[in-house]
Amino acid sequence: MVFVEEAGLGGSLEKTQSRCPDGTLGTSDDLHRAGMRLKPHPLKELRPETDRQRMGISTRLCVEATIRCLVPNRPLSRIVDCSADRPPFMSPAASPAPAASAASPTGAGLKVSTQPRPNSRLAVEVAVPGGRCRSSYDQALEQLSRSVKLPGFRKGKVPRAVLLQQIGPLRVRATALEELVDSVLREALEQEKIAALSRPVLEGGFEAVLERFEPDSDLSITLELDVEPTPTLKATKGLKVEAEAVTYDPARVDELLEQSRRQLATLVPVEGRPAASGDVARIAFSGSFTDTGAAIEGGSSDGMEVELEEGRMIPGFVEGILGLAAGETRTVSCTFPESYPQEDAAGRAASFDITLLDLKSRELPALDDAFAQQASDQPTLAELRADLEARLKEDAERRHRGNRHEALLEALVEQLEVELPETLVQEEVRALIEQTAGQIAQQGMDVKKLFTPDLVRSLVDTSRPEAEQRLRRNLALRALATAEKIELAEKDLEAKLREVSRGLSDGNRIDPARLRAAVADDLLREALLEWLEANSTVTEKAPAAPEDADAEASGDSPAKAAKGDQAGKEMATKKEAGAKPAKADKKGAD
Repeated sequence: MVFVEEAGLGGSLEKTQSRCPDGTLGTSDDLHRAGMRLKPHPLKELRPETDRQRMGISTRLCVEATIRCLVPNRPLSRIVDCSADRPPFMSPAASPAPAASAASPTGAGLKVSTQPRPNSRLAVEVAVPGGRCRSSYDQALEQLSRSVKLPGFRKGKVPRAVLLQQIGPLRVRATALEELVDSVLREALEQEKIAALSRPVLEGGFEAVLERFEPDSDLSITLELDVEPTPTLKATKGLKVEAEAVTYDPARVDELLEQSRRQLATLVPVEGRPAASGDVARIAFSGSFTDTGAAIEGGSSDGMEVELEEGRMIPGFVEGILGLAAGETRTVSCTFPESYPQEDAAGRAASFDITLLDLKSRELPALDDAFAQQASDQPTLAELRADLEARLKEDAERRHRGNRHEALLEALVEQLEVELPETLVQEEVRALIEQTAGQIAQQGMDVKKLFTPDLVRSLVDTSRPEAEQRLRRNLALRALATAEKIELAEKDLEAKLREVSRGLSDGNRIDPARLRAAVADDLLREALLEWLEANSTVTEKAPAAPEDADAEASGDSPAKAAKGDQAGKEMATKKEAGAKPAKADKKGAD
């Protein structure tokens, strides 16, 4: 059983590798929450937006190669039969597919007609004349005669009659049809300007078409494939939405300073008094369920540090430690919250035999210039406060703008009319997994070891709803850009590229074309959202009441906390060595 929410490396790995109640290995959100638990020093968690954008682009591009081997893109099939593994046969065209077309001659007597299918798929019917079939058959026979080795004949000198007798006419027809379908489909897709997104599927399957294939007879084949969707919007202007307001809170400066003081505090032994709130207790405990008496899986420890603060553990556990003296034992009754993620424990009563081994209290550093230098890059406390205030204001403004944009995007998607092709959904799933991998990699974890094939398969399934949502948003913005003719100025793109490139230490390892595309996407998205905000009505509403009570009710249980010991030890080691925690991002709503 997994317990700790605020764990370090050990707790994060346990969380990401644990199974959900339905037996799956957790979603991309689970991994994101696990990776982000390795939090930096609170005074260093805010960074300018440009740095965050550089970090995001760099990570997204550099981690892609790692994920590609786990979630590979499926290339278009050379034989267009998805039931068999075939080599790739072409690249998609550059222009969108037509909704439908009348039959039109192409190539050597070919006739091509198209018909739209649901989910942004297109059926392409090709009529192949008998002469083309005969030519393909003769070429296949010639090719096989040059490659097949038969006793008594030199390579390439096998008579056709002997060849047909030895390998059979079916193999010759299959080889001929393979090459015929390849060449015919190339011509058809080029003629009709079809942007193929997926591996084409041969209607009826390759074997069924092979049964109908005769060298001197006309042949009709139908191909079905995903094509670029054509998103449209019922309305682009006059949207009315509500967005939660975000304002700067001056009290956050003091909160961050206090958090930093606690992280830099020295733990000193406590003697002559019992455990009190705010102490750090080292305990031994064992737990069992009250109804069955069965031991709680993972619910015991011979020595675990617990911060005696409300909401850190499941209700009743910390309270049961308060008042204990070193060496004393107490039986504590607790009840797991109904919302507890482990189904076998949710809502059940439990008892824990807890022994207080030793007790420590925090000795906080003085709030002075020396503290500012230890906790940050600022030389004085006054400058540290000013820096925190500026960054918190910037962060509040960013989240405020992000809430408005989020509400507008939701409203825009409601106006969207589009069918999602499966190929684009799968590409978005892969992008989500790459994003999760980037977040985990930023925490210093080995993505290749963590992202096992089982975990990746689970993420492919559980990430689909989010992938479809993101795809609809992107298509809605694309439709907005088309409808309102909103384009990105080249000078703005070049300026942003120079800014981003200066901040990339590994810029020489990033494909310039991909970097340019990523920056262009970000800039165009921002321009579209600003246009949308200027042409819509956004009403601000008060922030929703925090759900602190619910969060505390679903707090950690003892074995979860046991997983966090290693993080605390690592933090203490860094502090004693005088090491400063590295800076990291604090993402806004954007």
